[in-house]
Amino acid sequence: MKKIRRIIAISAFALTFGCLSTTAVQAQTAKDSIHVDLNKAIEIAMSETPTMRIADRDVQVKQLYKKEQIVSLFPDVSLSASYNRTLLKQEMAMDMGGQSVSFKVGKDNQYSAGASLSLPIVAPALWSSLKLASMDIEMAMEAARSSKLELVNQVKQAFYTYLLAKQSYDVLQRSYTNVEASNQLVNNQYNQGLVSEFEKLRSDVALQNQRPGVASAAKAVRLSEMRLKVVLGLDANEPVIFDGSLSDYEQGVLSAKMPSDEEMNMAYNSSLRQLDLSIKELEQSKKIMIGSSCPMLALAGAFQYSGMGDDKNKFNNYPYSYIALSLQVPIVSWVATSYKLKQADLNIENLKDQKLNVERNLRIGVQSYLNDMQQAIENIASDSETMRQAEKTYEIAKKQYEVGMNTWLDLSNAELMLTSTQLTYCQDIFNYLIAKASLDATLGNE
Repeated sequence: MKKIRRIIAISAFALTFGCLSTTAVQAQTAKDSIHVDLNKAIEIAMSETPTMRIADRDVQVKQLYKKEQIVSLFPDVSLSASYNRTLLKQEMAMDMGGQSVSFKVGKDNQYSAGASLSLPIVAPALWSSLKLASMDIEMAMEAARSSKLELVNQVKQAFYTYLLAKQSYDVLQRSYTNVEASNQLVNNQYNQGLVSEFEKLRSDVALQNQRPGVASAAKAVRLSEMRLKVVLGLDANEPVIFDGSLSDYEQGVLSAKMPSDEEMNMAYNSSLRQLDLSIKELEQSKKIMIGSSCPMLALAGAFQYSGMGDDKNKFNNYPYSYIALSLQVPIVSWVATSYKLKQADLNIENLKDQKLNVERNLRIGVQSYLNDMQQAIENIASDSETMRQAEKTYEIAKKQYEVGMNTWLDLSNAELMLTSTQLTYCQDIFNYLIAKASLDATLGNE
């Protein structure tokens, strides 16, 4: 007996110590965790997500390419030097006065050093390329802006999805608590002989049916939290606490005004702006084609210093320099250029039709988002009142069941109606927020 008591005492101590240690670890983890709201989440995503870093580097690449093109306008200076050692001199033969005379020519050592310069004076293709490089920078910046809008939209949707999962779990947890309390009340009345065994069994089954839903909701919360961390560029195990609830947005949604026609302008849509820039780039590329077939004028110059001599003789030095203008006039290339221009015109027309098609589809999407927002506002206004009535109905049904004025089925129906209205209320707010985030991304609102 003493041995058994000792084992029980040790086990109780270990269990108590383990619980205290677990509680201490959880408390320390909660203390070390950072609290993140929606604005903070967007800020973290902008700094931690690889997508934005890639977009920034693309802009830098285009800027460096433009500087590379600008350098082409400056004089190109190059230095050169060479040294030759003659191993076997060339022998020449000449007929002099009827006699053949042969002699060797050249020196044992030869060297040269100099500098050359070239500068484009009239280069239409190069000038047009500089303008195209500027357009490439603008295109890269617009692509980076598009990535930012898409990332903000993804963060918002992931954040709202997490809030929906968390609030749905809270609703189901409260529902489970209510069903558990009702089950305890039924069991107490059954023990007193006030209700039948059939009603007790129905209550027990209803309680058991609640548990899988609560467990699934808890898993949904953990999964949505992990997805949100991935969108933010954080590690899935990062200790982060996301603050907020869908209820915080209720007043903002109810007081929101639908966008006016002026606010529905598609001028800032990133897809349409990129298509506009693509059309401008094709038009600029036509100028490059034309410039490549135009005359080109360039300035060239050089200074050369050379010398030669044998090992025993003094070197003889010979400086040499020149400056020249060169003009290049393409003639036959205009035939190929005309076909290239026609191809560019066809590509421009294709892009214009593509832009028209994209704009039509975007307007359909915008109208769909507006309809979803309007419907959500109307649903929230009605569901909010319905939810309060369901809460009152449940409290009345609970009191009436306690005094025996209604059946367990009435209480169960009241609880089910309360849970359904609360979940519907959360879903309505979620639908509005998702539609609003998608609308902002489509209109290009930052």
